[in-house]
Amino acid sequence: MHGSPHIVSDVMTHTVVAIGREATFKEIVKTLEQWKVSALPVLAGEGRVLGVVSEADLLPKEEFRDSDPDRYTQIRRMSDLAKAGAVNAAELMTSPAITVQANATLTQTARIMAQRNVKRLPVVNDEGILEGVVSRSDLLKVFLRTDEELAEEVRREVVAYLFPSPVEPVLVHVSEGMVTLTGRIRDKGLVPVAARLVRAIEGVVDVEVDLAGAATKTQAATESETGRR
Repeated sequence: MHGSPHIVSDVMTHTVVAIGREATFKEIVKTLEQWKVSALPVLAGEGRVLGVVSEADLLPKEEFRDSDPDRYTQIRRMSDLAKAGAVNAAELMTSPAITVQANATLTQTARIMAQRNVKRLPVVNDEGILEGVVSRSDLLKVFLRTDEELAEEVRREVVAYLFPSPVEPVLVHVSEGMVTLTGRIRDKGLVPVAARLVRAIEGVVDVEVDLAGAATKTQAATESETGRR
C-alpha cells in the first residue's frame, strides 16, 4: 500500500496571531475578540513558544471578581485564584505549552486534544519555534473530501491490495462518506481486514463490507443442481 496518513502540515493554519509575555489582560481580550480565536500562543523574542493563554485562563478574573472564596475553594482552585489576580500574559499563560509538530498525524493530534481538553495546538519545530496552529476544525477538514476521491483511494489502497484477482469484481460505492464494498472474493477471512483498512482512510465516515466468499465445489454442485430443478 502506498497511501500515507494526512499530517498536521496538511491542514494547519500558517498565519498565527501570537502575543508576548508582557501583553496586558485587556490587550489579550481585545486580540481574542479581533481575531475570533479562543487561545493565543505566548512567544519569547525569537518565536519560541513559552505557553498559551486561553479564554479559560481569563475567566477566573470575572468569576472571582466579587467573591470571597472559602478555604476549601482556595486550596482546590489555587491556580485559578492566582489567575484571577493576573495582569499580563506571563502570569496568565498555561506553561509549558501543549504543542505538536508539523509531521504528527491527525489521529495523534486529535488524541492529544481529547486527552488534554484543548481546542487549538501551536505547531512547533524541533527548537520549539512557532510554525503554525492547528484547531479541532482543521482536523475535521478530511471529512470534506469528495465521495469520488474516497472511492478512488479505497480502490487503489484497499481493493487492489487485498483482492488483486477476485472471483467477481469488488465494487466500491461511497455516499456521504459511507463506503460499501460488494463482490465475491476468494478468502472471506480478509473481510475484517478490508473493513479496518477502509475505516482507517481519513474522511471515511463508516464502512459496510458485503463480500461473499468463493463457492466450494460442494456449494457449486448444489447451486448447479438447484438451478436445473
